[in-house]
Amino acid sequence: MYQPSATYRSAPFSSIADANTSPAGQDNVPVIIETSHQRSVAFGLSPTATPDFTPAGKSDLSLLIEQNRMLHTHALPAMETLYQQIVNTHNMVILTDANGVIVHSLGDDDFLEKANRVALQPGVAWSEQSRGTNAIGTAITEKVPTLVHADQHYLAANHFLTCSAAPITDHRGNVIGVLDVSSDQRSFHKHTMALVRMSALMIENQLFSATFEDAITVHFHARPEFIGTLMEGIASFTPGGRFLSANKNGLFQLGLSFAALQSHTFSSLFGLPVSALYDHYRTASPGLLNLCMHSGVRVYGRAQLRLSNSVFQHGFAASTDHSDVNATPVQVPASASHAANAARRLSGLRYLRTGDPQLELVIEKVNKVLGRDIPILVMGETGTGKELLAQAIHNDSPRAMGPFIAVNCASIPETLIESELFGYEDGAFTGARKKGAIGKILQANGGTLFLDEIGDMPFGLQARLLRVLQERMVTPLGSSKSITVNVELICATNHNLRERMAKGLFREDLYYRLNGLVVKLPPLRERTDLDTVVKKILATEAPDTRYTVAPDILRMFHQHKWPGNFRQLTNLLRTAIVMAGDEHEICLRHMPDDFLDDIEMTQATAASANTDRMIAAGANLEEMEQSVILKSLDAHGGNVSATARALGVSRNTIYRKVPHLK
Repeated sequence: MYQPSATYRSAPFSSIADANTSPAGQDNVPVIIETSHQRSVAFGLSPTATPDFTPAGKSDLSLLIEQNRMLHTHALPAMETLYQQIVNTHNMVILTDANGVIVHSLGDDDFLEKANRVALQPGVAWSEQSRGTNAIGTAITEKVPTLVHADQHYLAANHFLTCSAAPITDHRGNVIGVLDVSSDQRSFHKHTMALVRMSALMIENQLFSATFEDAITVHFHARPEFIGTLMEGIASFTPGGRFLSANKNGLFQLGLSFAALQSHTFSSLFGLPVSALYDHYRTASPGLLNLCMHSGVRVYGRAQLRLSNSVFQHGFAASTDHSDVNATPVQVPASASHAANAARRLSGLRYLRTGDPQLELVIEKVNKVLGRDIPILVMGETGTGKELLAQAIHNDSPRAMGPFIAVNCASIPETLIESELFGYEDGAFTGARKKGAIGKILQANGGTLFLDEIGDMPFGLQARLLRVLQERMVTPLGSSKSITVNVELICATNHNLRERMAKGLFREDLYYRLNGLVVKLPPLRERTDLDTVVKKILATEAPDTRYTVAPDILRMFHQHKWPGNFRQLTNLLRTAIVMAGDEHEICLRHMPDDFLDDIEMTQATAASANTDRMIAAGANLEEMEQSVILKSLDAHGGNVSATARALGVSRNTIYRKVPHLK
């Protein structure tokens, strides 16, 4: 794990490494450059040597990218954003692996041509052993951001360059790559290193978040406005609260070494039991946490309760052990471990296979287009699991390591949805945050963008979205610059979009851009796998207790219309589990009153329809009463007492009307 040096601890976000802060001639050679030159001599390199012009072949480069897939995926958006800030200034942005081999580069055409003359191109190694002193190789060796200007390069052929490089480290502090900006030495700008360091830190934070998915991840800072920025500290903990790791700013703010933090928990570091954290996120609109660190410093925080990219964050919190975790070290409670396993089962398309033929057909279609850059449009009623399907598609796709960004187009005020999607520049509108904000589309770069309730998107905004999808470029509000974006698109709606097109509420051209593959999720009342679905929800909501549902309740479930679909069923079972407590069978007394009212209304409607049929067939009153009682008995699993309560009569009346029950 990265352990900050004394320099970093005193200034965690200084603009340039203290080792070499500005271009210098040979009369004022920074120590880091002098030491690197000595190593270059020891490697047997000659300053007048001709650079090696043998880059890796196409297949070898593809293998290199594949070997560094996670780094490559998370670095590309940051590289593109960085390049947009220095475009047309004779620069190039470079990403290398841990050995200094260039994996990817972006740059101005005129400068790329010059760079190729010294083999500054993908597939070529720029370690100190092969190139002598250079920003990439020296940053890897010294493990600090490094600036190498003009004749500070060991090889004379590279003297026309100025290069600013920052190592990219993983959560253990191992260098896994380098981000570099190289330019003509006449184009040197003192702020370039700051941009490179910020971009490298952005990549590290993205990698950190992707590494700790089965975890509680806390974003914190003494100033609330810094949460969500590069200044924030990030720390991850097991579901039981044991410390896992922290990013650079997290280590700095906590003020402890990584080794010392291994004996800590969420509670000991932030003064709050992990159970209270879960309770906080059960509320309808949880605000920022107010935390007191072990040092006595108060900070604000926002936590993510994630399990394998599962969208069931609140379900996870509800099923996690709430016991005290102040003991050191803390073991992950069994319930949390089971919850993690349950969440993993929720993470892919195969989890959705529960035997329903309609859903099987949907999954079969989706599997055929995974990774083919074909937009998917998911139709279905509210609560049928459209976001769950979208998440599963993402997790099974080649973009699984990239971000999954979900946007509910119906829940964002119309006045804000444009800035939410496209982002904005500083001062773009009244009330805009200083320094602007990155929109959801750019946040999804390299991953999947899920636009839920796309049918509710404002008509005027649909044209902008169409342009983004066609040009693969995003222009934030208030900006004149367009940024390249690469996203997989999944949309969902509970509307009939053709009807909305006919009414002039949805653009026809956007519809035909979105409907590469259209699939429809069946409502719960049409599913043939209700029993299996109930078992899966129970296993997810209560992983450490084996709950079953009484046969009469299951019969009610099959009778119910489920207007809220899976969302309604999940909430009902979650409540029933709490009501059942130590009882392992969910019975009638554990059902909420509104559900029982709905069932009685359904039965009354069915009984009325049946009575009409019997009257038409000439049945007498006694036969009709007996028919109603028998249907109610069937609905209540033969329970005479429950049937009597439902019909508002005594048990004796039931026995009198249906003599064969005695």
